[in-house]
Amino acid sequence: MNFNPRAFWIVAAIFMTVIVFSNLLNPDLLTQANAKEVSYSAMLAQVDDGNVVKMQFESNQLTATLKNGEALRALAPNDPNLISDLRGKGVDIRVKEPETASPLMQILIGWAPFLLFIGVWVYFMRQMQGGGQGGKGGPFSFGKARVNVQSENRVKVTFDDVAGVDEAKVELVEIVDYLKDPGKYQKLGGRIPKGVLLVGSPGTGKTLLAKAVAGEAGVPFFSLSGSDFVEMFVGVGAARVRDLFETGKKNAPCIIFIDEIDAVGRHRGAGLGGGNDEREQTLNAMLVEMDGFDASEGVIIIAATNRPDVLDPALMRPGRFDRQVVVPLPDIKGRTQILNVHMQKVPVAPDVDAEVLARGTPGFSGADLANLVNEAALLAARGNKRLVGMADFEAAKDKVMMGAERRSAVMTAEQKKTTAYHEAGHAIATLYLDGPKDPLHKVTIIPRGRALGVTMSLPAEDRVTYDKDYLNNQIAMLFGGRLAEELCLGGQKTSGASNDIERATDIARRMVTQWGMSDLGPINYGEKDSAVFLGRDIGHKSHISEAMQAKVDAEMRRIIDDGYARCKKVLQKHMKELVALSEALLEYETLDTAQITDLFAGKGVKLKKVGKGAVKVAGDAAEPAKKSPKAKAPRKRKS
Repeated sequence: MNFNPRAFWIVAAIFMTVIVFSNLLNPDLLTQANAKEVSYSAMLAQVDDGNVVKMQFESNQLTATLKNGEALRALAPNDPNLISDLRGKGVDIRVKEPETASPLMQILIGWAPFLLFIGVWVYFMRQMQGGGQGGKGGPFSFGKARVNVQSENRVKVTFDDVAGVDEAKVELVEIVDYLKDPGKYQKLGGRIPKGVLLVGSPGTGKTLLAKAVAGEAGVPFFSLSGSDFVEMFVGVGAARVRDLFETGKKNAPCIIFIDEIDAVGRHRGAGLGGGNDEREQTLNAMLVEMDGFDASEGVIIIAATNRPDVLDPALMRPGRFDRQVVVPLPDIKGRTQILNVHMQKVPVAPDVDAEVLARGTPGFSGADLANLVNEAALLAARGNKRLVGMADFEAAKDKVMMGAERRSAVMTAEQKKTTAYHEAGHAIATLYLDGPKDPLHKVTIIPRGRALGVTMSLPAEDRVTYDKDYLNNQIAMLFGGRLAEELCLGGQKTSGASNDIERATDIARRMVTQWGMSDLGPINYGEKDSAVFLGRDIGHKSHISEAMQAKVDAEMRRIIDDGYARCKKVLQKHMKELVALSEALLEYETLDTAQITDLFAGKGVKLKKVGKGAVKVAGDAAEPAKKSPKAKAPRKRKS
């Protein structure tokens, strides 16, 4: 039987109330409580006058009741004549034993400290065990796994609700088939995996996939987080592991899903405390339990993590988590499918093209795309629209990837001019550098997030590898902002190029030390032996000598100088376009590729007004510039 602390305290409160009222309703106690305190001489005077009709003796205290109903109380000395005086006046004399507590009150007083101790202990145990969270846990349920249970009728997610991870779904289809028809595999001697480990970046849909397996198979779904096993008391996590597997066996066939399993599945022996560490005890219990049950019982363990590198090897050997399913970031086809799934929940306008949006969101996870659709719906609602249009999606994409516009940011005319030339330098380098590069998409000098301006490139396709020429062009384009300031503003150098310099240096270092893209050859110069204490690197020994480190630095310097020189040559050749673009940015703040092309062709810039369909041509006398429709690329240069 489960202990219910709330019921316990209700019963205790009723018990105490009954005792208190049973004493308060005593007539003698009520009379004594209402009696007026007087001196003994005043009491004798009332007796001599014949006003006293009743006198009660209790130890050395007298309580007299007068003819008019008034009660008097006084402390009496040892007076042997008092009784004879009272009898002479015809007073009703009563003697009461000294007041003692009732049996119930005596029990209460005796048990009160113990009950108080129990109450305090219950309170603190519930706090440490999370007993206030929906009534789960409690001081008498340390070893109970706090599982979120969803019956087979409540799991409505199916594979149709999961898009962009077709390969992962194929891996999991046979799990569904096994749960529906185990004999199909057992008759051929096949053994279904006991555990499936879903590995992928945050937001790629690992939890959704696990629910979809349960929904397709029509079995109960038990979910909890790896952190739910970890407690301050030794042995609690191991007890919860045992309880979890016992619960699964009782409800077979079923799916048990453990999210963020790296919370308890990290390498053993890496921390302080050796094998007595509570987390390691929990991991040991999990390893034993996974070995101790048979997959034929119909219990499938699905776990998810985005840190497979830190998991203990014993957890991933055959017989435990037999199968590892990679859930990658979706490609352009997957992003289109995910957007279509989420767009079914909002009313979209006919001009919305999911494929165009997918092309402009490389690197987005499923959660990012869901957030994009939600932000677009919020922006449309803010504008009192009935449908969510393409302009809303473009604006939401900019907000998700760069942050909201900071139009309230105060910039002097000189700072705004510097930013315009800086971003124009990036744009000209992107447009006119030879070799592979991402096409220019948009330039803005409106502050967003921590950036004063952004130059965005939109990849023509998803990139999974980068060649040497592409990386060299990236370094050159990153120096476009600093070089534009130097060439057009009298050799000026500002701190706005700090992020550009940092990124260019990082690319050059990786080209030399990791990717073998230099004259030093295909050798990794970046490895080191580290000593880690409490998560901090407290020392390392480099694998390369000081002489070789000097060569690495020199090679990095050569790559940086080459990119710097090539970018400078391009900007000097296209100085006319650089100045024209800078002046247009000062006037219009945001320009896309089509507007920049019209500007360089002398056609005038048509500045679109989102939502009204009107246009304004550059050079017209004018209202303040409006933002053009937004689009976003993965590569942005911050000033």
